[in-house]
Amino acid sequence: MMALWIMLLFVVLLLLSVPISAGLSISSLLPSLLDPNFPVKGEYIIRSMLGGIDSFPLLAIPMFVLSGILMARGGVSKRLFDIFAYFLGNRLAGMPCAVIITCLFYGAISGSAPATVAAVGSMTIPMLVSMGYDKTFITALVAVAGGLGVIIPPSIPFILYGMASRTSVGDMFMAGILPGIFIALLLILYSLWYCKRYGEDKEKIHAKISILHQKGFKKVFLDSFWALLTPFIILGCIYSGIASPTEAAVISVFYALFISVFIYKTLKLKDMKAILVESIRTFAPLLFILASAVAFSRVLTLLQIPQQAGEFILSNFHTKLSILLIMNVILLAVGMVMDTSPAILILTPILLPIAQGAGINPIHFGIIMVVNLAIGFVTPPIGINLFVASSLTDIEVFKIARKALPLVLIFLVALLILTLVPQISLLLAGG
Repeated sequence: MMALWIMLLFVVLLLLSVPISAGLSISSLLPSLLDPNFPVKGEYIIRSMLGGIDSFPLLAIPMFVLSGILMARGGVSKRLFDIFAYFLGNRLAGMPCAVIITCLFYGAISGSAPATVAAVGSMTIPMLVSMGYDKTFITALVAVAGGLGVIIPPSIPFILYGMASRTSVGDMFMAGILPGIFIALLLILYSLWYCKRYGEDKEKIHAKISILHQKGFKKVFLDSFWALLTPFIILGCIYSGIASPTEAAVISVFYALFISVFIYKTLKLKDMKAILVESIRTFAPLLFILASAVAFSRVLTLLQIPQQAGEFILSNFHTKLSILLIMNVILLAVGMVMDTSPAILILTPILLPIAQGAGINPIHFGIIMVVNLAIGFVTPPIGINLFVASSLTDIEVFKIARKALPLVLIFLVALLILTLVPQISLLLAGG
């Protein structure tokens, strides 16, 4: 009964638009208010919150946030797009495909879906609209492809899942490579079909691409080289054992600063104050959510809610496949109404023991969880990618959502395949 009251209070607070961090903290205090004998008091909650953020791996998140903002302000997304447009632009659906691949690469820099949408969309949407592409389609494509930013490593949700599950963050990064590429390929196939059916203005496209070709491959490649090198430096440091994910995040900040200030010369040192302020504003709310989610999860553990949830699911669903499917449904529903970070921190302690009890590899389950929640980035009512894309184009969120529906269905097909074929996730992770 206590568990029911806690979850009910939390849902009510969400519906009242109470900040998630405050809602989690208030809900954590409820058992001690209703039951004086409950061992958790306010002091324990505060200690849990402080202990939850006293973590070395956690330092990777603000570093990757700062690195992503430096790259965005430094114009890295444009240089990535130019090299892909140079080769693909004159082919069928070449420009939309270049957008998807740019989102894939930029996701390997920022680790954030909304940041990928903002950085890539602000540059590519006006350009492709000027080439004759439907504005709503391109906006929807960027919003959905931006979801690759949390699947391809380095991914902030992977770091949070690693912390919540005590799984190796490096293994999670490795596991995300093939699923990210796989989903990107499916989105590319849809773009090919869409452009073949609805056509493209080849004359306008050729006029734009010819400007790149006039520069010559050497100039375009050298201009994009440092941007292309970024994900290889970050991931290479991790997988070669030179640096941990946290240390690699710090390296990415210095590298982003170096190429933006000294190579591309798109940033001045005087710009750093605004960049640091933006980074703090981005990370600080997440820090409060993380702290309160740790306390909330410990209260749930004391109330034995994960065990009760596990017993309920395992007693009603008896096969590994049925358990995977029901957890997918739960995660999809949660992703529609909750941001990725709190969802991972709240649900991992509840669902992971169930998954392990059914013989599901924790790395495979982490990929399933993050892909599910990535779909939530483009599904109302939360759908933060939709809101970011809408702010770039002034198109209504629900118009973008309707246009994005076929792309979301492709994402769901990819999710089903990744669920049924764990080897895709585990091949590079050594699972």
